[in-house]
Parts: sequence; structure tokens; C-alpha cells
Amino acid sequence: MVLRSTITSRGQTVIPAAIRERFGLGPSQRLEWLVEDDGSIRVIPVAASSVQAFRGQGRRGGATARLLADRELDRNAEL
Repeated sequence: MVLRSTITSRGQTVIPAAIRERFGLGPSQRLEWLVEDDGSIRVIPVAASSVQAFRGQGRRGGATARLLADRELDRNAEL
């Protein structure tokens, strides 16, 4: 499946409807962007709970740093 979208001047893009429906993505869904060693980009939906989002990520490396950074963002948003 090949789908395309355009990036606006504000850095925004639209996730194609087929992708949103297939993965159950909706408004306010958080996404994590990963740059792979080969230069490709992966976009991963992040669970509402940081602990749930962390599950299964340990083998990729850097998961602890991402979890701590996410927690720090949550704390700053509460202030």
C-alpha cells in the first residue's frame, strides 16, 4: 500500500484515512517518530499511558530515555 500526504508550511500533514482506520487513530492521538539507522522514518502510535507505550520497546534501545523524556513533558504540561 502506498499513500502520500503533503507537509504544510507549518510542518503539518494529514494521515490518510485508510491508515487512520486500519490502526484506529483519532484526534489527539500521539505519535512517535523514529529515525532508523538506514535513514528511513517510522511513525508509531503512542498509547495514552507512557508505561503502556514503553511495553516492548526495550529491545530497540533508547526506550528508557524516551520514557523519561515523555514523563518530563507530562510534568511540564501540568505546571
